[in-house]
Amino acid sequence: MIFLDITSQTWIVTLLGFTIVVLLLFCFIYIMKLLGWIMQKVSAPKKKEQPVQNNVQLESKATSGDEMAAVAFALHLYYNSLHDEESPRLTVKNHHTAWHIIQ
Repeated sequence: MIFLDITSQTWIVTLLGFTIVVLLLFCFIYIMKLLGWIMQKVSAPKKKEQPVQNNVQLESKATSGDEMAAVAFALHLYYNSLHDEESPRLTVKNHHTAWHIIQ
């Protein structure tokens, strides 16, 4: 018995299957586009935008050299500790639990 015998029926089934998959893909694409178009038409009407009034006042506070040094040191520690060096050795320890008991 030969399982990999390529005949004319093999090519027909392969071509038919590929064609069905491609046609379904195009159908799904156009269905999604149609649903997007329908949902865009159904969406709520847009409200007229009103100008935003900015009543927030920003306070500028002079920082001392000590505060700036503390921030710089914190940033230095943060960025230098991002890449910790770890050993490349992987260790797996066996531990027995109640799930290992065979009855």
